[in-house]
Amino acid sequence: MKSLLVLILTFALLNPVTAAMAAEEENGDLAEALRSLNATFPTMPVESIHTTPIDGVFEVVTPDRVVYFAPEAQLLFLGELFDSKGRSLTRERQAKVMEKRIEGIDLDKALKIGSGKNTVIEVTDPDCPFCRKGSEFLSQRDDVTRYIFFLPLKMHPEADEKVRFILSADNPAEVYEDVMAGRYDDQPLPEFQDSGRLGEHLQVVQKLGVRGTPKYWINGEYLSGADLERMGELLGGAANGGETE
Repeated sequence: MKSLLVLILTFALLNPVTAAMAAEEENGDLAEALRSLNATFPTMPVESIHTTPIDGVFEVVTPDRVVYFAPEAQLLFLGELFDSKGRSLTRERQAKVMEKRIEGIDLDKALKIGSGKNTVIEVTDPDCPFCRKGSEFLSQRDDVTRYIFFLPLKMHPEADEKVRFILSADNPAEVYEDVMAGRYDDQPLPEFQDSGRLGEHLQVVQKLGVRGTPKYWINGEYLSGADLERMGELLGGAANGGETE
């Protein structure tokens, strides 16, 4: 519990813009739960609060995750809620939130590849193996228009420089394919003049509340991880495998 509170407080400090706190509907239980949440965890950024199938437990949407709050016990906890059919209510809520967040994103700031009928928005890391798997799958299709935003993860120490290299190239789409194919792994990059575009990408990623890779929005539908089978279904064809970091 202590580590969860530290995580929430840290996130709030890094995101000084207070999120709008709105109840799912105007009813006494939600309003009271929101008041209790604000009093118990006053620094936690909240986007919305909802009822759950569990009496006395409420679903809370924060900028980067879905958590649960029990006002009577004044406890906050993480986890997934599944119904009797195996559906994750947590993931369904998160998907709805992420699909809403992509609205209004400036796609002109993205790296654009292709001109197909299917629109795919991606958040990726060039050294993430699952990102590379997803990129390979998408690069083999001619029916997609890809808008790529970068999030170099700290666990991949060379990723930041590779992203800057891609975004500073005369032909960033071509260099992107080379980097994702591993051409520049474990060797110095050619000299380049940093365009500064990575900062723009990180601003977009922060607005989306994304902290891991890969993430996709395929024709508006959110997909977390390189689930190639699901990607194929959303695009009109099937494949196998897929994971996320």
